[in-house]
Amino acid sequence: MAGTLAVTGDEAADRLVNTDPLALLLGMQLDQQIPMEWAFMGPLRLSERLGGALDAHDIAEHDPDAFAEVVGTKPALHRFPSSMAKRMQALCRHVADRYDGDAAALWSGAATGEELFGRLRDLPGYGDEKARILTAVLAKRFDVRPQGWEAQAGAFADREPRSVADIDGPEALVRVRAWKKQQKARGKRKDE
Repeated sequence: MAGTLAVTGDEAADRLVNTDPLALLLGMQLDQQIPMEWAFMGPLRLSERLGGALDAHDIAEHDPDAFAEVVGTKPALHRFPSSMAKRMQALCRHVADRYDGDAAALWSGAATGEELFGRLRDLPGYGDEKARILTAVLAKRFDVRPQGWEAQAGAFADREPRSVADIDGPEALVRVRAWKKQQKARGKRKDE
């Protein structure tokens, strides 16, 4: 797996989410109520704090209080570190139990866009919109395009710079932010 997602402006952080499927899932999970750059820096900071590669089994088995402390250490990985630590561990438990710790199996084993979306939607901390956006991220940035992915990604499959799926560098980040601001001024959602 090697993608073209470039959100953080930090080479090591972007490389991690482009080469480590669990880092991508965790970055997407963190991407709520905080700036995108902060969310996608989270996996690198987490791996540094845990002293090595991200492992779904290890994170799932980590003592919850100790893991919450890791997530909350300044700079915290999220605005709400305690609740996000629980969600991150639940996501890792899901990946460990259902995919034997192999986050890439979520998409490598999906025969259709519908199956891919369903697998992503089942992830703890993911709702319909996050699953649609990650479907688009996988298609646009990682060339994971099972038949019917566009229908499952919905508006996020188009060419509008509406989400993280459309970010491959600093200029694209500026375009996405400007488009979102424009939509908000119009009273519209990012999927409209």
